[in-house]
Amino acid sequence: VQLQASGGGLVQSGDSLTLSCAASGRTFGRTFSNNAMGWFRQAPGKEREFVASVSWNGASTLYDDSVEGRFTISRDRAKNTMYLQMSSLKPEDTAVYFCAAARTAVSGRDRTAYTSWGQGTLVTVSS
Repeated sequence: VQLQASGGGLVQSGDSLTLSCAASGRTFGRTFSNNAMGWFRQAPGKEREFVASVSWNGASTLYDDSVEGRFTISRDRAKNTMYLQMSSLKPEDTAVYFCAAARTAVSGRDRTAYTSWGQGTLVTVSS
């Protein structure tokens, strides 16, 4: 199964942007519809950090404090797609954003819990 992140771009401070992560293919008959998924980001010269996660059915979400109230994570299981709606973007949100799928139905900020990763999409926020 492959994860494909898209939707990044160059925006101004205060703007909104929505990222998508599409899962394609199957491994042993599985997609990621029963797995928790998450978004991480990596700014230049920094480690990859947790942004948000969503449970297998979308009922449970978790956000890093830095994006709480500004970002919204969601998923459409029928479409095998996860989203990250970002609003009130700040220059410090500039990073490559990665989507990932966890081994379990619910997952949090622990990067090691995520076993499948997309290639990343660049978000640049200018001041």
